[in-house]
Amino acid sequence: MEALVSANDVLFVLLGAIMVLAMHAGFAFLEVGTVRSKNQVNALVKIMVDFSISTIAYFFIGYSIAYGVSFYSGAEILAAKNGFDLVKFFFLLTFAAAIPAIVSGGIAERAKFNPQVAATFLIVGFVYPFFEGIAWNSHFGFQDWLLTSFGAKFHDFAGSVVVHAMGGWIALIAVVLLGARAGRYGKDGRLHAYPPSNIPFLALGAWILTVGWFGFNVMSAQAVQGISGLVAVNSLMALVGGTLAALLVGKNDPGFVHNGPLAGLVAICAGSDVMHPLGALATGLVAGGLFVWAFNLTQNRLKIDDVLGVWPLHGLCGAWGGLAAGIFGAKTLGGIGGVSFISQLIGTGLGVTIAVLGSFVVYGSLKKISGIRMSAEQEFDGADLSIHRISATADD
Repeated sequence: MEALVSANDVLFVLLGAIMVLAMHAGFAFLEVGTVRSKNQVNALVKIMVDFSISTIAYFFIGYSIAYGVSFYSGAEILAAKNGFDLVKFFFLLTFAAAIPAIVSGGIAERAKFNPQVAATFLIVGFVYPFFEGIAWNSHFGFQDWLLTSFGAKFHDFAGSVVVHAMGGWIALIAVVLLGARAGRYGKDGRLHAYPPSNIPFLALGAWILTVGWFGFNVMSAQAVQGISGLVAVNSLMALVGGTLAALLVGKNDPGFVHNGPLAGLVAICAGSDVMHPLGALATGLVAGGLFVWAFNLTQNRLKIDDVLGVWPLHGLCGAWGGLAAGIFGAKTLGGIGGVSFISQLIGTGLGVTIAVLGSFVVYGSLKKISGIRMSAEQEFDGADLSIHRISATADD
């Protein structure tokens, strides 16, 4: 990178990092608005602490695994290129920290606090950067093999698979290992409704995420000269498609309507730089409908108590986004090209596989060692005893 333009790039990436950092407030309010009132403080504390633990894990371990860069091996990297490597770390950290924020929504209201903190460290320090390095830094020759075999590398511009699908599939395993919330399903298997506690908070969270997503996607260029209006407009069209599909399929349910744009935005991340806006609209429409269908399937038929529906929203819509990049990114459907559906299928499958196996290892081990679920008393009171004093103060 040229020194004359590096200062502009530092500012560009820094602004992107700040926008994605703000998205974590969106994750927090989305969860707070969905969970029961007695669990709101617990959710807020968990999101803040998870981000801090993610920073430590990614700074000391994860970023080095993914990109081979160590910030404590020498001083020369600290000031080089106006600190570009540092703000790049900051930007990519906000992506990495989205993984536990996603997981948090699935395991809400019954996961023990301290084991989840440990899981966050292990996932952000080891599991996530392992696939991140494969997809975004060409580790192990995987991308070169795809290019040679199928004519194109696995393309994930802003993380439909690398971030969202991984987060959603990691969450699914955690949710299954935890089991459903007490009283969620009756002895006859009938679902007992736990409606969102605060629709305005839920909507606020969705809006914060939606606005911040333009930093998530556009700033993934990581250089001023790489800015693309196509990415911005495709993000817009996908969120609109997701909203309208969720409105129709979800029969005007406000929870579905406010998750609809997020479904579209999750799906468009991978191919936002190569699709035609009409392809982005179609991607969002499929994602919005897919989210509503899969949410109802998991809750009603499969009896999987995924509180915020993070597996349908991030896991399935993220995987769909990886495939959609190979479909609507092709020149035959108006895209720019340079993608292969087979490469997208294999890359997406690899990401899901690593997420599932990594989650089984992390959460399965923690379940055996310390347990990952609150006691019946803690779940009834609505707070893990490790932060019970905070919750009690807020309730007074």
